[in-house]
Amino acid sequence: MQVTVQRISPVVMELQIEIPADTVRSEVDKAYLTLGKKAHVKGFRPGKAPRSVLTHLFGPQVQNDVANTIVQETLPKVLTEKNVQPVSQPAVEAGPIDPKAAFAYKARFEVQPEIGEVKYEGFELTRPSAEVTDAMVDDQIERLRQGMATLNVPDPARPAQKGDVVTIDFTLSVDGKEVKDGGGQGVQVELGANQVLPELDAALHGKSTGDVFEADAAFPEQHPRADFRAKTGTFKVTVTEIKERVFPALDDELAKDVGQFQTLVELRADVHTRLQKAVKDQADVALAEQIVGKLNELNPLDVPPTLVEQQCRVMEQEIMTQARRMGQRFTREQAQGLHDRIHADAERKVRAGLLMAAIARKLEMKVTDEDIENGLKELAEESGKNVNKVRAEYREKQKRDLLIGMILEDKILDLLESKSTIVDGPVATEAPSSAEEAPAKESTP
Repeated sequence: MQVTVQRISPVVMELQIEIPADTVRSEVDKAYLTLGKKAHVKGFRPGKAPRSVLTHLFGPQVQNDVANTIVQETLPKVLTEKNVQPVSQPAVEAGPIDPKAAFAYKARFEVQPEIGEVKYEGFELTRPSAEVTDAMVDDQIERLRQGMATLNVPDPARPAQKGDVVTIDFTLSVDGKEVKDGGGQGVQVELGANQVLPELDAALHGKSTGDVFEADAAFPEQHPRADFRAKTGTFKVTVTEIKERVFPALDDELAKDVGQFQTLVELRADVHTRLQKAVKDQADVALAEQIVGKLNELNPLDVPPTLVEQQCRVMEQEIMTQARRMGQRFTREQAQGLHDRIHADAERKVRAGLLMAAIARKLEMKVTDEDIENGLKELAEESGKNVNKVRAEYREKQKRDLLIGMILEDKILDLLESKSTIVDGPVATEAPSSAEEAPAKESTP
């Protein structure tokens, strides 16, 4: 067997493989022997049809089967012998099968690029301040109050205003025709929350229960329904109910309702602790993103398109899962737009991952059993699960490999951070969005 290895590009490799004629002849003979035992040929008893007849009837199929068999048996061996690890499914271009001649085929696939020296020292980074201010704690406490608000009918009755939740029945007409599936009954709208078209939201301000009115509103050009795009709809609306939010007092009773707290001081201390962790995590993420950026900037490198697409799918899934939790849905056009927007970021992440792996190999960085155990304890703490249960979950190879990869990445980031010049950034003016909030007593529409 003769093998020629050629790099078509930094991330694409092609193998040209030639199989000797005697091996081809042996595989062809074997294929016809197997076929002769199974084939049902008119005029011949099972297993008695001559090869010439089988060749006439099944020749192209046998040639195709033999080619596939040879490729499946030889390609993995060649990849192992040449120490080549494809990152994409090899595309095989096979030549003809002739029992009297050698058989040749090409296999083209993506591979990781060859990486020489990686520049990873002396980065200039900015660490966002990890200070938690009283204003940030106040903001989180206010969010808790808003989450625990109740909806009550105003007494005395008054017209609707910003922040009210208005219940409406409505019909919709476009181009003078009523849209059968365009209306609704008992629909709740929070005024000023961008839940409906701006013109309809504005028209609801100042209305009272029982009011009936019409409002024209322009649909955007990117509206999910193609028949609505860039058109004006006429809404005929009946206001059936108006409710206002009533917020609990900022006192010890609020703390007791939120969780296992007796006083407002205890609640504030707990919020401060959670914010401190969230702010630190946010600062760590900001540093990691800067390191990724510096690695990409100082180490230009082609990356395999297949790995970039895989990273895109992971990022898309994370974004869409989060969106579904918030009640949002993506149209096909929006999903494609999302893919296009995150493609460059996915490429950066893949390139940084390859570079960090090269650093780990050069420095012979390893993940120890102690590292894994600490990682399992951290996962247990974050998830609230018993550490033994987490340990059992991560015995599964795929999960364990993922954990090891995350630990190794953290160790490399810590190393690069230690070799960088870091200055402190400004204090955040708002609480990070990742800060956990206590569960609200009653959700509002």
